[in-house]
Amino acid sequence: MASSWCGARRARSATLADAVATAPRRCTRLAVRGRSGGSVRPLRARAAYLAYRAGAELARRVPPSVGEPLGRTVSRAMVRAWPRKRRQVARNLVRASRGALSGAALERAVNEVFTNYGRYWHEMFRLPDDVRHDVVAERFDGAGAEHVAAARERGCGAILAVPHLGNWDYAGAWLVGCGYPLVVVAEPVEPPELFEWFVRVRRAIGMDVVSLGPGATSSVLHALHTNRIVCLVCDRDLGGDGVEVEFFGERTTFPAGPATLALRTGAPLLHAGVYLEPHGGHTGTIFPSIDTTRAGRFRDDVVRVTQSLAHVFENLISAAPEQWLMMQPVWPSDRAVFDKFRQSDEDLVVGSRV
Repeated sequence: MASSWCGARRARSATLADAVATAPRRCTRLAVRGRSGGSVRPLRARAAYLAYRAGAELARRVPPSVGEPLGRTVSRAMVRAWPRKRRQVARNLVRASRGALSGAALERAVNEVFTNYGRYWHEMFRLPDDVRHDVVAERFDGAGAEHVAAARERGCGAILAVPHLGNWDYAGAWLVGCGYPLVVVAEPVEPPELFEWFVRVRRAIGMDVVSLGPGATSSVLHALHTNRIVCLVCDRDLGGDGVEVEFFGERTTFPAGPATLALRTGAPLLHAGVYLEPHGGHTGTIFPSIDTTRAGRFRDDVVRVTQSLAHVFENLISAAPEQWLMMQPVWPSDRAVFDKFRQSDEDLVVGSRV
């Protein structure tokens, strides 16, 4: 099966390019936005870069006993400083909790999302050092690696789909520590120095990074061809031109890339959920492959598989809605509301997603 590249064909590259390289220019444009015009954006992008670098240096130099409370303090400030994102997080949580959150409970959950977001970045900043000092193995309780091993026995790699849940980078570091070659696809952000820094951090963890863009397709296909694991964080359609699915009871679109790659190449489509635990701990589970058997027209199969992925993401997210670190609109009905409350002082956050 491996010798035939599991059914992949070079002639299919154009179709895969549409699925994997979803509007890279649009992704970059969404990363840093403001109402003041293009002349202000480079300054904000530069400020974001300096803020991330400063945060990383601080996180690495101070002990966790100091850095973690400081991160929580910054997170609480973020809640007050970014009302637009706070409103969007609340709308996302109402859906993710299937309507169970409201009133004071919803407000607490919103605060928890921001606290968890701060923890994500504090851990991300320290992750290269944690990898070097074998901290990841101590803090991460993982299950399901046997599904990765079984997938790789087929010889055509595997696709690992995850939502923005818990600390997915910590899970990636754990997988690398288990001996699995991991490739992550990351959206480009401005300024380029910031994206290059993100790439260096993840490579220091042991991950290979593919920049979402025109060359992403060939890189991802090569990764699968060489029997590596391609990780896609895919609970939001960046380009807005993906596959229509039902997600938490409302229609939206999901990226077509995971399903398209799995159907075209024969690579198993695994999924995983990662959760934050108290005292710096993490748990994660990798689940068996979603059914990607060809059943009809290719487009119909892509829709079916993508809908299956949306459903498994629902289950993973609803188990801990406050750990779903999604601060952007996911559903079309939210975009007008999100834009209505756009404020220039909220736009220093650069949406780097793996």
